[in-house]
Amino acid sequence: MTKRSLVVVESPTKVKTIQKYLESGYVVKASMGHVRDLPKSTLGVDPARNFKPKYVVTPAKKKVLDELKKAAEKVDALYVATDPDREGEAIGWHLVQELAVDKRRVYRITFNEITERAVRAAFQHPGRIDLKKVDAQQARRVLDRLVGYNL
Repeated sequence: MTKRSLVVVESPTKVKTIQKYLESGYVVKASMGHVRDLPKSTLGVDPARNFKPKYVVTPAKKKVLDELKKAAEKVDALYVATDPDREGEAIGWHLVQELAVDKRRVYRITFNEITERAVRAAFQHPGRIDLKKVDAQQARRVLDRLVGYNL
């Protein structure tokens, strides 16, 4: 059986270019940015539970997420190739929460340029999602909500 991997980037404009740098065992898809967020209609943060955020799938991203879920059913590994910043890290973390992929087979790859050399090098040294960056993004998002929602 052929091993297949799903590679998720943020932008659909990167998909074709990255796909051509990789072997046929890789399927490249775009998340189109964040797939989950705090709900629009409620605070979405529980001050009584250490300000725990309650995330929901963004209605506009349901179709994109469904497509990613379908793609994830057919793979052995997930490569999160979202942007190398805290937002990209958080997007990757949210994807891992939503996609049915063995957490031990989730890898984080980053590159600062979309060149064959940079993309291939990223796959040579995959890492893990940086939970400190995810926490930083969540803290910023929760603070935005607490201040903005109450105003």
